Amino acid sequence: MSVKKIMLVCAAGMSTSLLVSKMQQAAKDQGIEAEIFATAVADADNQLETQKPDVLMLGPQVSYMLNEFKDKVDIPVEVINMQDYGMMNGTKVLTTALKLING
Repeated sequence: MSVKKIMLVCAAGMSTSLLVSKMQQAAKDQGIEAEIFATAVADADNQLETQKPDVLMLGPQVSYMLNEFKDKVDIPVEVINMQDYGMMNGTKVLTTALKLING
């Protein structure tokens, strides 16, 4: 099974970094090979180009950009569930991301 690349985008890239570590821990616990990283909106296009993620997850604070991203990438794009984000529920966000990748 290939490594799943999950990209999280938030306003500044800071608040999502805690969620990234929780998701990495959840992936490790489940034996899932995943590369999970967060970036700021300002750097998102650059990261999409260089990292080629399998799925793009947007923080609730940048949910207004959903259609803009959907128009420019051919990978699944979804806004992270507000409650999961607030609770920093890495397991749930990881599960959602994997479901999107696997269609």
